[in-house]
Amino acid sequence: MEQLFSDGIRNTPSSFIREILKVTESDEIISFAGGLPNPISFPTKDLNESANRVIQQYESKVFQYATTEGYEPLREYIANRYQEKYNLSYHKENILITTGSQQALDLLGKVLINKKDVLAIERPGYLGAIQAFSMYQPTFTGIDLENDGLNTNMLKDKLMQTKIKLLYTVPNFQNPTGITYSFEKREQICGLLSDCDTVLVEDDPYGDLRFEGENLPYIGANKLPNSVLLGSVSKIITPGFRLGWICTQNKDLMKHLVVAKQASDLHSNIFAQYVTHDYLTHNDIKSHIDKIRQLYKLQSSTMLQAMKQYFPESVKYTKPQGGMFMWASLPDGQSALDLFHRASEKNVAFVPGDPFYTDITNAPTFRLNYTNSNPEAIQEGIKRIASVM
Repeated sequence: MEQLFSDGIRNTPSSFIREILKVTESDEIISFAGGLPNPISFPTKDLNESANRVIQQYESKVFQYATTEGYEPLREYIANRYQEKYNLSYHKENILITTGSQQALDLLGKVLINKKDVLAIERPGYLGAIQAFSMYQPTFTGIDLENDGLNTNMLKDKLMQTKIKLLYTVPNFQNPTGITYSFEKREQICGLLSDCDTVLVEDDPYGDLRFEGENLPYIGANKLPNSVLLGSVSKIITPGFRLGWICTQNKDLMKHLVVAKQASDLHSNIFAQYVTHDYLTHNDIKSHIDKIRQLYKLQSSTMLQAMKQYFPESVKYTKPQGGMFMWASLPDGQSALDLFHRASEKNVAFVPGDPFYTDITNAPTFRLNYTNSNPEAIQEGIKRIASVM
């Protein structure tokens, strides 16, 4: 039977986190494993009102087939928000609504990647992107992350050595490390790519979740001709709607992305698009996001304080200014995968570092999510992990 399956699927790893989440559904387990928004942040009452209003106003129209590009007023809203917040000259024609950011990654893979094409990714990098792109059998090359973003000397060397088709980045509160690219690193990366045909993908699901510091401009959006920006409502409204988007001013790329989406699913959930637009236009989204930021700042501070109190000094960890994750590093020679198994016996879970690399096993690193646990659980969970270190 195995010979019947495609090379792409046989070479694509299963999602380690999806497998972990099956195990962590028990109420006894404190889980820092998933990248889950806190459900108390979901605006359920307002979404209920929007859903009812949309049905009353549009009736059967919201249950019918729709255009591939997405609900036009929602695309206009997204474009206008980028204009107001980042001074990006996007228009509705530059935006394609997708079924979450994960589909955006898959569509980019369909349109851009041939077998053995070289893709540059952050090391460590977002495992969802590694999984999505693996279906198209590229050659991955990792660019090391530093505390302020990519190692630009390493990126420069890679660009000189080989033709890199695509560079994938998460510049704000990176998944898995939680680090944010500095202004200087963003400028350097933009300069390095200005003379290349490389497609720059900036995945930004966490940008609105900054609870310290100031917003920074994107690396290539509105600057580089092969720039792609990804966004989502999953972290600021609800992940259950599975609504994301691709922004690009490259008309040829957008044309092919629309065709790829037509072939994939015709269009994303149109009812969810109507409800999302109605919610955004009838509520104070800034106030809603501010509440999420305050909540996540408290949870982040609680985890940092617990790690300082319980973890050995030899364990290093990032201190994010926003987003949902922290990244911890064990002393050399220690395996986070071994630590994961020992911690599981204490009913606490995290994600060991291996799935975030394409070329490393038994990594001494692991990811912690702080947004889906209350302060008491965070304190107890960190104490349990420390007890088996």
